[in-house]
Amino acid sequence: MLFDTDIFIWVQRGHLKATRLMESAEARYLSVQTYLELLQQAQNKKQHQQTKDFLKAFDFVVLPFTGNIGHRACIYIEEYALSTGLRAGDAIIAATATENNLILVTSNFKYFKSIKDLKLKVFRP
Repeated sequence: MLFDTDIFIWVQRGHLKATRLMESAEARYLSVQTYLELLQQAQNKKQHQQTKDFLKAFDFVVLPFTGNIGHRACIYIEEYALSTGLRAGDAIIAATATENNLILVTSNFKYFKSIKDLKLKVFRP
């Protein structure tokens, strides 16, 4: 499963359901976009290190930004930005999931639900 940034935020807030969901996944992935967002929200180097340690402890694999992901994200923006408000970061995350044939876990399903080729698991806190 590919975890959207919001799931990490739920876990950071101590939400047990989100934590159990993350723990129960056989394989854990995140987009480089999510990785950047997690690092960006840190307020100091210690929090950067805590993020890295967390990802390592849970055996997360950071999936890189590729040309195919970029191309697909552009298509998603062209198709869905005007009708759903899909933003570039979310398009990259969705494209990463699709290009790697992974299920995207998110609670922000309103931006993703229209993307036809995206496998989606909606998390309801």
